[in-house]
Amino acid sequence: MPKMKTNASAKKRFKITGTGKVKRKRAFHNHILTKKETRRKRRLGQFTLVHKSDMDNVRLMMPGQL
Repeated sequence: MPKMKTNASAKKRFKITGTGKVKRKRAFHNHILTKKETRRKRRLGQFTLVHKSDMDNVRLMMPGQL
């Protein structure tokens, strides 16, 4: 049986932490930044963890990494 392929788009969007959790970037930090507050833009630049309800879908897309 052949190996499962990792989804290339998921590979670019998610990173695995040392404890096995999945990090992701926040949305809404690409353009139209002039009307957003500085505090909001600063928080949008930080990474956060994938929600537990979405973890199953991420694990299916990244079989070799997790």
